[in-house]
Amino acid sequence: MPGATAALKTRTPASGPTTVDVTVNGTAVVCDRTGVIWLPDSGTLVVSDLHLEKGAAHARRGMLLPPYDTAATLARLAVAIARYNPRLVISLGDSFHDRSGSQYLPDCYRDELIGLQRGRQWSWIEGNHDPERPAGLEGDWCSQLHVETLVFRHEPNYGAADGEIAGHLHPVARVVRRGKGVRRPCFASDGKRMLMPAFGSTTGGLELRHSAMRGLFDQNALVAHLIGRERMYSVAFTRMNG
Repeated sequence: MPGATAALKTRTPASGPTTVDVTVNGTAVVCDRTGVIWLPDSGTLVVSDLHLEKGAAHARRGMLLPPYDTAATLARLAVAIARYNPRLVISLGDSFHDRSGSQYLPDCYRDELIGLQRGRQWSWIEGNHDPERPAGLEGDWCSQLHVETLVFRHEPNYGAADGEIAGHLHPVARVVRRGKGVRRPCFASDGKRMLMPAFGSTTGGLELRHSAMRGLFDQNALVAHLIGRERMYSVAFTRMNG
């Protein structure tokens, strides 16, 4: 992808796709630059690793972070929900940064979440950060959920797992062109499974070459769909350098 680095780094509006259509285990999946995926056939919107109230969780442990992460994350989620008007929303685990996050969620954010849930189904997937049902919020609670030919769970299963959509690892891709590199969150898929990027405003990520990614993908078929500032970029893993 010649010029990918320069294009990703520009701040001027760029012509190009803000979504990428892919197929995972036979199901049509739209990867959106907002960080969500959309299943058009079932009207399902999926978001992963919101990590709501991360700043508050750190504050309870004496570590101060800017306290605006929940507001920023919910604002971006509201944009995605308004765009697609889903029948079902799946929050793919680590929706809250710790067990107390939903319990101490400020009323203004709780009301905002309840408003986003209104008129649609909502499923919370169990995460390693939030292994219990969110307090005071509607929605189903489960360890995994099947929709169409896909299975949604927070942590990926190592080995064969056709149709798996998972989060947890916060995938990012690093693309190097002409000695310059750029590192961006990405959707990673080899057509059989997909890892979703973290949606939370203050989350980090692991590069696709990290040891935690080993055994998850057919690297010859793996494609990273990078979230650029203005558009999406799709880069084959075999064409990444560094």
